[in-house]
Amino acid sequence: MRRGFGRWATVAVAGLVLAGAVTACGGEERPAREVAVELPTEAPVEAPADAPTEDPPAVAAMGAAPSVTPSASAKAKPRPKPTRTSSGPLATPKPPTETKVPPSPPTPAPSGCQPSYRGTRATRSQVKSALSDAAAKTYWPTSAPDIKIPLTLLKATAWQESGWQSDIVACDGGIGLMQVMPATADWMNQRFGESYDIDDYRDNAYLGANYLAWLTKYIGDMYFESDFRLDASLCTAELNSCLLNAIIAAYNYGPYAVAQEGEPLTIPNPQYVRNVRALMTECECLSF
Repeated sequence: MRRGFGRWATVAVAGLVLAGAVTACGGEERPAREVAVELPTEAPVEAPADAPTEDPPAVAAMGAAPSVTPSASAKAKPRPKPTRTSSGPLATPKPPTETKVPPSPPTPAPSGCQPSYRGTRATRSQVKSALSDAAAKTYWPTSAPDIKIPLTLLKATAWQESGWQSDIVACDGGIGLMQVMPATADWMNQRFGESYDIDDYRDNAYLGANYLAWLTKYIGDMYFESDFRLDASLCTAELNSCLLNAIIAAYNYGPYAVAQEGEPLTIPNPQYVRNVRALMTECECLSF
C-alpha cells in the first residue's frame, strides 16, 4: 500500500484480468488504466480495549479465548441502528475518537523498481479461505460491534494490491496478500494486543481486514456520526459521498490524506477507488 498501504494494479474491466500483480511499486503515482464501466451509484447490499473475537489459525500460541458465558444481566445492550437523516459526510468533521494512529507513510520507492518474492505462495483456495475468515470477524466487539468488512471489499482490495499473490514484496516494503507495511503491522499488533505474522498469508489477511476496520471506525466517527455502514447503495456519483469510498482511499493513501480535523472528507486517489469499487462487482476473483 503505497503512502501507507497500496499500489496500483492495472484493471481491465472487460473481464477484469489483473495485468501484473503490482505494476506500480515505485514512488511516483502512476495512473491506472481507466475503468471501462461506470462506477455504480447503487448496488445490492450484499488494547486493547477492542480485540478480535477469534484467534486466527496462525496465532494459536496466543491461547484460546475464555469460555465464560456472561449472565443475561451482564450482556451488552444492542447498539441502536443509525438514525441519520443523511448518509453523506459531515462538512465539518468531529474530533477523532481514535487517538492511537498508524505510523506515517514510508518514503516512496525509486521508480522502475520491480517487486521481489519470498516464501511459498498460497493457492487461490487457501487465499479465498483466509479472506473469508478475516471478513467474518468482529474487530471492535466492545465499542463498535456493527463494523463489518464486506467479503467483496476484502477480495477486491487483495486483488488490486497483490493479485492474490501471498509471497510478493513490493519496492516500498508492502508485504504479501494485502500489501501490509511492516510498521503498520507492528502498530496494529500493539493497538489490538495481537501477534499477527505479516509473512503468514492468513495473518496478512487479518491485518488487512483489521486495518480496514480501524479506518472504518476512525473515519466513521469523524465524518459519519458513527454510522459505520459500508453499503455501496449509500454512495452517489461523488466519490466523497460515502464511508465505503473513504476507507478504500485511506487504505491506499493513509488516513491523513482522507480525513483531517476541520477539513472536508477528501478522496486524493479517485482512480484507485474506482478500480476497487469495480472489482467488488466484476472481479474474476469473486468466482474463485
